Amino acid sequence: MKRVMQVMAGAHHGGAEAFFTRLAVALGAAGLEQSIVIRRDAQRAQLLREGGIDPVEAPFRSFLDWRTPRVLKHEVRRFKPDVLLAWMNRATDFCRPGRYVFAARLGGYYDPKHYRRCDHLVANTEDIRQWLIAQGFAPERVHYLPNFAEGRPMRPLQRATFETPEDAPLLLCLGRMHPNKAFDVALEALAELPGAYLWLAGDGPERAGLGAKVAQLGIADRVRFIGWRDDVPALLASADMLVCPSRHEPLGNVIIEGWAHGCPVVASSAAGPRWLIRHGLDGLLVPIDDAQALAAALRRLIEDRELGRALAAAGRARIESEFSESVVVARYLEFFERVRR
Repeated sequence: MKRVMQVMAGAHHGGAEAFFTRLAVALGAAGLEQSIVIRRDAQRAQLLREGGIDPVEAPFRSFLDWRTPRVLKHEVRRFKPDVLLAWMNRATDFCRPGRYVFAARLGGYYDPKHYRRCDHLVANTEDIRQWLIAQGFAPERVHYLPNFAEGRPMRPLQRATFETPEDAPLLLCLGRMHPNKAFDVALEALAELPGAYLWLAGDGPERAGLGAKVAQLGIADRVRFIGWRDDVPALLASADMLVCPSRHEPLGNVIIEGWAHGCPVVASSAAGPRWLIRHGLDGLLVPIDDAQALAAALRRLIEDRELGRALAAAGRARIESEFSESVVVARYLEFFERVRR
């Protein structure tokens, strides 16, 4: 078995950061010998320790940060990795080529300048892989490895927790409140669906603007801002449908999460959802920034619960064949073996 050092310098919240933690723990459980270096984050460090991994923490600040390079250099000397896998721009910039295979993992269409020194790149969609090849990276150096969802089922929450009627159609949006996520479009669609409620789980720079939008649309009595949550499976078990209205979405981890927990998915036709979803089979796709089309798709599921169950079942089948923990972990282990050879 190869020795793999993983380096993550991401934010406190985010889809890539959450998947990194799940993957590190799953790889450790599969027997991979790892060293994990993370940006200082008490919650992430605790989750890793609960999964049997004792991470090394470093500041990962700006280019004036002298401590992080020393921490990385010391850990490389101590651990002697066969493969070093850096996650996204900041971690990749701090890492250096060495007597190991230097790989980086991308979850979006990032500036290629950060990755020219890498021996191999990992993309979490085939579309990102093809984009990287178009940027001049050799095809044999670029690999598609998918994400897997948080698999632990949880009991539904009591709707009364968020003052939501038991019999009301319940929509769920998950993610950072950023213009790319287009939660404003979901609010406009909700205004067209009398009686439906929306839980918005997340936070970010658009929180105040979304609050103002709710007031403007006159739907404050049917929208619940519930903040960042660590019980996403429980939220998905509680909701009647998951809404992913993004303007820009390279993958859409929340779609995989929805499939894993039996929640029908309605998404915009951004790059990631368009690649993941087979329209009408395991989810519904609508045009980007089209609140009327989104409302029509949601109304269709509200009125046809059997269709929702069929979409959820097909999504679950996709998880089992393509995006389960066992499938993805096996692919990562094979990748580490192959690039080292």
